[in-house]
Amino acid sequence: MYRKSCLLVLLLLGGGATLASASDPVQILQAVEDTLNAPVDREANLAMELIDAKGNTKTRELTILQKGSDKKLIRFLSPADVRGVGLLVLEDDVMYLYMPAFAKIRRIASHVKNENFMGTDFTYDDMAQSDYVEKYTPTIEDETDQHYVLKLAPKPDSEIDYSHLVMWVNRKTMLPDKVEFYDSSANLLKILTQTNVQRIEGYLTPTHLEMEDVQENHKTVMELDNVVHDQELPDKRFTQRYLKRF
Repeated sequence: MYRKSCLLVLLLLGGGATLASASDPVQILQAVEDTLNAPVDREANLAMELIDAKGNTKTRELTILQKGSDKKLIRFLSPADVRGVGLLVLEDDVMYLYMPAFAKIRRIASHVKNENFMGTDFTYDDMAQSDYVEKYTPTIEDETDQHYVLKLAPKPDSEIDYSHLVMWVNRKTMLPDKVEFYDSSANLLKILTQTNVQRIEGYLTPTHLEMEDVQENHKTVMELDNVVHDQELPDKRFTQRYLKRF
């Protein structure tokens, strides 16, 4: 099983850089995956802003826990209407959503994973994605002094709704500075950008992320704070029982 990570984050957190061969797109994509999944575990706070076409904003606060590449827990801290809502991601793309208002945990069905998560511009799958090599076939579209530009085509059995992605991989950090998402008709749907990369406890981490839905003119902006790595988080924190705790 490949090592996986939101939000968050997805796509959403970085690790330690790894060199890749410019002639081998699979090796480049593997280096991205290894960099994203470098920490043993990770905990962070997240300030989120949802911005609609008229410029109206909604703010949310979250906390994110991740262990390895296949365990992640995302929980909303505020505002009151989403406080306590949690998403648990486990290996083999198993996901559970907890809604405090109903006091129930439900497993996210495969056909729902491509829907937007809690009003953001990230799908459930986006939040969990990090196993790129397992799910995509990469080809090199371009190379510049700063980036490898990869086109990622979903593998036939990956159950991904995007027709393809285009990823700008930073040569120095081996993190994706930008990812374009194309819908099933091959039209540009969303753009993810990751900036303000910091080395936190030895791991390169982008602390400012934006996902823009260019078709709906809607944007999700996220700022990471209080990032801590390698705390030896216990497995019990990534269970359905812990998902209901607040």
